Amino acid sequence: MSGKTVKNTITGHTITKPDPVDEEVPFDGGVMITETDRYGIITYANKKFRDMTGYTKEELIGSPHNINRHPDMPKEAFRQMWETIKRGEYWEGYVKNMRKDGRYYLVIVWIKPKFDKEGKIVGYIAGRKIPDRQKMNEALELYKKLKAEEEAKGLSAS
Repeated sequence: MSGKTVKNTITGHTITKPDPVDEEVPFDGGVMITETDRYGIITYANKKFRDMTGYTKEELIGSPHNINRHPDMPKEAFRQMWETIKRGEYWEGYVKNMRKDGRYYLVIVWIKPKFDKEGKIVGYIAGRKIPDRQKMNEALELYKKLKAEEEAKGLSAS
Protein backbone atom coordinates (compact mmCIF):
# COMPACT_ATOMS: atom_id res chain seq x y z
CA MET A 1 0.00 0.00 0.00
CA SER A 2 1.09 3.54 -0.70
CA GLY A 3 0.44 4.62 2.86
CA LYS A 4 -1.50 7.71 1.76
CA THR A 5 -4.72 7.86 3.71
CA VAL A 6 -7.92 9.86 3.80
CA LYS A 7 -10.25 10.13 6.76
CA ASN A 8 -14.01 9.99 6.43
CA THR A 9 -15.45 12.87 8.46
CA ILE A 10 -18.77 11.07 9.04
CA THR A 11 -17.68 7.53 9.92
CA GLY A 12 -14.24 8.40 11.28
CA HIS A 13 -12.77 5.53 9.27
CA THR A 14 -9.40 5.95 7.64
CA ILE A 15 -9.11 4.69 4.07
CA THR A 16 -5.68 3.74 2.75
CA LYS A 17 -5.29 4.58 -0.89
CA PRO A 18 -3.88 1.81 -3.11
CA ASP A 19 -0.61 1.80 -4.95
CA PRO A 20 -1.20 2.82 -8.57
CA VAL A 21 -1.64 0.09 -11.17
CA ASP A 22 -0.68 1.06 -14.72
CA GLU A 23 -3.93 -0.13 -16.28
CA GLU A 24 -6.67 2.10 -17.65
CA VAL A 25 -10.35 1.46 -17.06
CA PRO A 26 -12.04 3.27 -19.95
CA PHE A 27 -14.76 5.74 -19.02
CA ASP A 28 -17.81 5.09 -21.21
CA GLY A 29 -19.41 8.47 -20.71
CA GLY A 30 -22.46 7.76 -18.64
CA VAL A 31 -23.36 10.32 -16.01
CA MET A 32 -20.76 10.49 -13.24
CA ILE A 33 -21.70 13.22 -10.73
CA THR A 34 -20.42 14.21 -7.31
CA GLU A 35 -21.20 17.05 -4.95
CA THR A 36 -19.02 18.37 -2.15
CA ASP A 37 -19.21 20.93 0.60
CA ARG A 38 -17.06 24.04 0.21
CA TYR A 39 -14.06 22.20 1.68
CA GLY A 40 -14.16 19.37 -0.89
CA ILE A 41 -15.80 16.77 1.37
CA ILE A 42 -18.10 14.51 -0.67
CA THR A 43 -21.79 14.96 0.14
CA TYR A 44 -23.20 13.06 -2.85
CA ALA A 45 -21.81 10.49 -5.30
CA ASN A 46 -24.09 8.91 -7.87
CA LYS A 47 -24.04 5.20 -8.69
CA LYS A 48 -21.97 5.68 -11.87
CA PHE A 49 -19.24 7.47 -9.86
CA ARG A 50 -19.30 4.76 -7.19
CA ASP A 51 -19.12 2.01 -9.81
CA MET A 52 -16.27 3.71 -11.67
CA THR A 53 -14.17 4.38 -8.57
CA GLY A 54 -14.96 1.11 -6.80
CA TYR A 55 -15.74 2.91 -3.52
CA THR A 56 -19.01 2.40 -1.68
CA LYS A 57 -21.43 5.18 -0.86
CA GLU A 58 -20.43 4.83 2.81
CA GLU A 59 -16.74 5.20 1.95
CA LEU A 60 -17.31 8.24 -0.27
CA ILE A 61 -19.85 10.35 1.62
CA GLY A 62 -17.85 12.28 4.20
CA SER A 63 -14.46 11.64 2.56
CA PRO A 64 -12.35 14.30 0.86
CA HIS A 65 -12.72 14.26 -2.91
CA ASN A 66 -9.00 13.59 -3.28
CA ILE A 67 -9.79 9.98 -2.27
CA ASN A 68 -9.52 9.23 -6.00
CA ARG A 69 -6.59 11.51 -6.84
CA HIS A 70 -3.92 9.72 -8.83
CA PRO A 71 -0.35 10.38 -7.64
CA ASP A 72 0.62 11.30 -11.23
CA MET A 73 -1.48 14.46 -10.94
CA PRO A 74 0.55 17.55 -10.02
CA LYS A 75 -0.53 19.79 -7.15
CA GLU A 76 -0.48 22.75 -9.53
CA ALA A 77 -3.44 21.41 -11.51
CA PHE A 78 -5.58 21.36 -8.38
CA ARG A 79 -4.26 24.68 -7.07
CA GLN A 80 -5.54 26.36 -10.22
CA MET A 81 -8.85 24.49 -9.95
CA TRP A 82 -9.40 25.63 -6.35
CA GLU A 83 -8.49 29.24 -7.17
CA THR A 84 -11.07 29.23 -9.97
CA ILE A 85 -13.98 27.61 -8.16
CA LYS A 86 -13.43 29.59 -4.93
CA ARG A 87 -13.93 32.73 -7.05
CA GLY A 88 -17.34 31.30 -7.96
CA GLU A 89 -16.31 30.42 -11.51
CA TYR A 90 -16.76 27.29 -13.64
CA TRP A 91 -13.65 25.11 -14.07
CA GLU A 92 -12.93 22.34 -16.55
CA GLY A 93 -9.80 20.24 -16.90
CA TYR A 94 -8.27 16.93 -17.90
CA VAL A 95 -7.77 14.61 -14.94
CA LYS A 96 -6.23 11.20 -14.31
CA ASN A 97 -8.05 9.61 -11.37
CA MET A 98 -7.34 6.44 -9.43
CA ARG A 99 -9.85 3.76 -8.51
CA LYS A 100 -9.97 1.85 -5.24
CA ASP A 101 -8.18 -1.05 -6.99
CA GLY A 102 -5.32 1.22 -8.10
CA ARG A 103 -6.22 1.26 -11.78
CA TYR A 104 -6.88 4.64 -13.41
CA TYR A 105 -9.45 6.38 -15.57
CA LEU A 106 -9.17 9.52 -17.65
CA VAL A 107 -11.83 12.22 -17.79
CA ILE A 108 -12.57 15.84 -18.41
CA VAL A 109 -13.94 17.12 -15.13
CA TRP A 110 -16.17 20.17 -14.88
CA ILE A 111 -16.93 21.82 -11.57
CA LYS A 112 -19.52 24.49 -10.78
CA PRO A 113 -19.97 26.24 -7.44
CA LYS A 114 -23.32 25.97 -5.64
CA PHE A 115 -24.57 29.17 -4.02
CA ASP A 116 -26.98 29.93 -1.17
CA LYS A 117 -29.64 32.68 -1.29
CA GLU A 118 -27.06 35.32 -0.29
CA GLY A 119 -24.74 34.29 -3.13
CA LYS A 120 -22.19 32.57 -0.88
CA ILE A 121 -20.57 29.35 -2.07
CA VAL A 122 -21.94 26.39 -0.10
CA GLY A 123 -20.41 23.60 -2.15
CA TYR A 124 -19.54 22.32 -5.59
CA ILE A 125 -21.02 19.97 -8.16
CA ALA A 126 -18.80 18.06 -10.57
CA GLY A 127 -19.43 15.97 -13.63
CA ARG A 128 -17.19 14.08 -16.02
CA LYS A 129 -16.97 13.77 -19.80
CA ILE A 130 -15.02 11.47 -22.10
CA PRO A 131 -11.79 13.27 -23.03
CA ASP A 132 -10.43 13.73 -26.51
CA ARG A 133 -7.54 11.24 -26.50
CA GLN A 134 -4.99 13.53 -28.15
CA LYS A 135 -5.75 16.42 -25.80
CA MET A 136 -5.72 14.05 -22.83
CA ASN A 137 -2.29 12.75 -23.87
CA GLU A 138 -1.03 16.34 -24.17
CA ALA A 139 -2.34 17.08 -20.67
CA LEU A 140 -0.67 13.94 -19.28
CA GLU A 141 2.67 15.02 -20.81
CA LEU A 142 2.32 18.45 -19.19
CA TYR A 143 1.43 16.81 -15.87
CA LYS A 144 4.60 14.68 -16.05
CA LYS A 145 6.70 17.85 -16.42
CA LEU A 146 4.88 19.66 -13.62
CA LYS A 147 5.14 16.61 -11.37
CA ALA A 148 8.90 16.35 -12.03
CA GLU A 149 9.29 20.05 -11.15
CA GLU A 150 7.32 19.55 -7.94
CA GLU A 151 9.43 16.54 -6.97
CA ALA A 152 12.61 18.51 -7.69
CA LYS A 153 11.34 21.19 -5.29
CA GLY A 154 10.52 18.56 -2.66
CA LEU A 155 6.73 18.76 -3.01
CA SER A 156 4.71 15.56 -2.95
CA ALA A 157 1.18 14.63 -3.99
CA SER A 158 -1.55 14.54 -1.40
